Amino acid sequence: MKLDEVVRRLVLDVCAGSERLDRTVTGGYACDLLSYVMARAKEGNLWITVQGHPNIVAVASLVGLAGVIVTEGAKVDRATIEKANQEGVPIMTTPHTTFAIACRLCELGVREANSGQASAA
Repeated sequence: MKLDEVVRRLVLDVCAGSERLDRTVTGGYACDLLSYVMARAKEGNLWITVQGHPNIVAVASLVGLAGVIVTEGAKVDRATIEKANQEGVPIMTTPHTTFAIACRLCELGVREANSGQASAA
């Protein structure tokens, strides 16, 4: 599934990296601990978090994530948006909870990072 379809179907607000919404989402990972994301998320995954600081861009770039969804109406720092645009990292926001977004992604066929199952095409 392409990231732009996820954005459309979940009605996410894109605040950075809009030119990279053609990325393929290979799975998902929900966590707020950056070290866990670096160790356990997989390239092409969509990361769900409440973090909005610039370090999320560094982690997303390092792992090669498809993008980051910032949930629960958490604010994304201006510095984060600027860095994400420079790095080409899509960041989307939503007022919904992390749990609700994870459930919706699962309904769309996006599976967890370590499940070994491919996402729906």
